[in-house]
Amino acid sequence: MSKEEEIFNQRLKKIEEIKSLEINPYPYKFDQKNHSKEILEKYKNLDKEEKTKDNVSLAGRIMSLREMGKASFGHIQDVSGKIQFYIREDQVGEKIYTLFKKLDLGDIIGITGTVFRTKTGEISILIKELELLVKSLRPLPEKFHGLKDTEIRYRKRYVDLIVNPEVKETFVKRAKIYKAIREFLDQRGFIEVRTPILQTQYGGANARPFITKINAWNMKMYLRIAYELDLKRLIVGGFEKIYDLSSCFRNEDADRTHNPEFAMMEIQWAYADYHDAMKLTEELWEYTAKEILGTTIIEYGGNKINLKAPWKRLTVKDALKELTNVDVDKLKDLDLLKLIDQHKIEYENKPSRGEIIMLLFEKLCEHKLIQPTHIIDHPKESCPLARIHRKDQNLIERIEPFINGFEVGNCYTELNDPILQRKLLEEQAKKGRGGDEEAHPMDEDFVQSMEFGLPPNTGIGVGVDRMIMLLTGAESIRDVILFPTMKPENLVEEKQVK
Repeated sequence: MSKEEEIFNQRLKKIEEIKSLEINPYPYKFDQKNHSKEILEKYKNLDKEEKTKDNVSLAGRIMSLREMGKASFGHIQDVSGKIQFYIREDQVGEKIYTLFKKLDLGDIIGITGTVFRTKTGEISILIKELELLVKSLRPLPEKFHGLKDTEIRYRKRYVDLIVNPEVKETFVKRAKIYKAIREFLDQRGFIEVRTPILQTQYGGANARPFITKINAWNMKMYLRIAYELDLKRLIVGGFEKIYDLSSCFRNEDADRTHNPEFAMMEIQWAYADYHDAMKLTEELWEYTAKEILGTTIIEYGGNKINLKAPWKRLTVKDALKELTNVDVDKLKDLDLLKLIDQHKIEYENKPSRGEIIMLLFEKLCEHKLIQPTHIIDHPKESCPLARIHRKDQNLIERIEPFINGFEVGNCYTELNDPILQRKLLEEQAKKGRGGDEEAHPMDEDFVQSMEFGLPPNTGIGVGVDRMIMLLTGAESIRDVILFPTMKPENLVEEKQVK
């Protein structure tokens, strides 16, 4: 029998002993009136050994215990923090103190008592009444080692939140960031809408989808990879400024900045173009940073980054020239291919000139874009949904904003010519039939919607998880997702054995 199993059985036995005291170990309710942070703040000016007659009532998990015969100290942790309690048998009576002696770290209790400051200077609660609210059958990680293994932290987030309470602050900030994004957009006349997660046809990005099935109709379905096509359908229908802020799903590997399920916000904005999109994007980041942090200056990965608008703008070609001294306009296709081979960049089939330029940019430039920068005017091959550049037929009016070396969004002046859109999607579908799993499929209904008339418009996509990473200082996307996608434990064990 393992040590954990032994502890589990001992605690099961304690539950039976508690029941024998005619105490219900699983009560229905507790009248919680206070939180630890509020108490610590309110009574911070108490002198040492000063006592009050003020009654407080709070509930939380036992995080430390120091038993001393007929009196004991401990700490209780609630959603706002930790506070010390002091319990004496002559205050609570023999029955409740007997109950207390059967408590363990991790148990959740409710206490009522008065506030005082100990002679060592710690604000504490002198317990008058104590109630067991639930017994923890499994032991918490060892006190002095804590929960440091990231695999276990992500897989058992509930334990992570108990023993590393500072983690909770990241997710409190996450909620505030969602709120700030919505406030920013709502103030500017945008309306939040919901697009379907289950779709008969995926689209709106180059990505491999998750496939599922509706049993009732024996029909294949896909989890959405983007909101774009449905949002555009709504623009055709008469909406002008809309956004969706929820989750998308892409069947790809998980790494530092990618999770198969991720948060994204996408806007469609009628009668605007990619210049408007750039301005709105940087204003959104500036507004959110100020709301959450009170400043536009963040420190991330050892870099001090200023999110204040306006951001630097660089074309893809100028980025290559400025950051790598590669002037693609002076190089022939064969020279560019040699560069790709020189830098050991992988590719399938023979890439076009525009695809080569994008491969070089991604490999050589992205990691150097630390300060917020809009990378604009991409080769036309990079996206079949963006509009051809008004000054150069080989480019599209597309923007990718970068911060700290990774892409944090995607924007463009939307293509609204249904004839050209059909042609481009058919070309993409052909690539898909040729084995390109990330090629954009043909969506006949979407093209038909455009044939009713899609007004000039722009789209903005923001990687919300990456925004949260930057605003909270999190090193991995898994640190800002409560339940990141993880391999089943048995698969992890098998891999370790091999």
